[in-house]
Amino acid sequence: MTEPSKPKATEERLAEIRQQAADGTLLSGQPDSSGAKSAQNGEQSYYGLPALKEPTWTWEVPLYFFLGGIAGLSACIAFFAQVFGKDPALIRAALWMALIGAGLCPGLLIADLGRPTRFLNMLRVFKLKSPMSMGAWILVAFSGCAFFAVASNELVLVGYGGTFMILFRWAAEFSGVITGFLLAGYTGVLLGATAIPVWSENRVVLPPHFLTSGLGCSSGILELLGFLIPATQIIGFVVSGLETLLGISFAVRKRPANRPLHSGRLGVMFSAAEILEGPLALGVRIFAGSSANGRHAAAICFIVGALLSRYAWIWAGRVSARDPQAYFETQRQS
Repeated sequence: MTEPSKPKATEERLAEIRQQAADGTLLSGQPDSSGAKSAQNGEQSYYGLPALKEPTWTWEVPLYFFLGGIAGLSACIAFFAQVFGKDPALIRAALWMALIGAGLCPGLLIADLGRPTRFLNMLRVFKLKSPMSMGAWILVAFSGCAFFAVASNELVLVGYGGTFMILFRWAAEFSGVITGFLLAGYTGVLLGATAIPVWSENRVVLPPHFLTSGLGCSSGILELLGFLIPATQIIGFVVSGLETLLGISFAVRKRPANRPLHSGRLGVMFSAAEILEGPLALGVRIFAGSSANGRHAAAICFIVGALLSRYAWIWAGRVSARDPQAYFETQRQS
């Protein structure tokens, strides 16, 4: 069976569309002269053409979002632990987590882009209004800060603790806080700045959600490494509580643009991620959090939920891009 011919963008065709708009039949759901139906009745195209381009990100990108959040917030934990004079071993572990994450993230981006030169070409442009351009520069800056923070901290620990080296370490760790916070949060801004309905609809929620998730994962990994201190327990309670509230808000406010998050296998995946990050991790901390096994279990629940959440958001974007009705509803609301 041959596919129906798609309408061509001719002057006559544009004039016909203008006339339909003037008559009020442009989005009536009835076939036009070309045989293509409008997006109002839920068809998968807009007059034979897709309304949005589906995201082409591969599995490396959500993993990059996940590891970038952990790396960036680990640098923040290390700095504040340094400020309050906490265990040097905890500071060292957090800094190494930041450096390892900073080392893995460029590789994931390059794997998604296909060639290293494409990543280098992204650095040829510096646009403050482009989340993608700023993200590439933030990643490079954070990687440098994490490297110098780890190197200076290691030198201080082995006895090279002169005034210059101590000041250099403080400067490197503080720079790691700024760039790490931006690295953990810009991914949410990147998604929200697109026209994909499910991402655009949640552009206010995504950055703090990714920051909270990254903080909880960083603290959870430290707990799994044996740093079962009150600070990591408090962080675990706070982030699990915030994720619980976020999950409740998604369950109550089922907006049309969020349809991919509440239907099919993707909906099950998103719900599982929200439960693991929120109520389950919080419940484990409440009822068994005083024991090492309980805190480890809560940390694992949160980390697994955060990873599933990153993939759920990316896949929801793909589904949402194929829903022209949600796109036009979002445009009318704005």
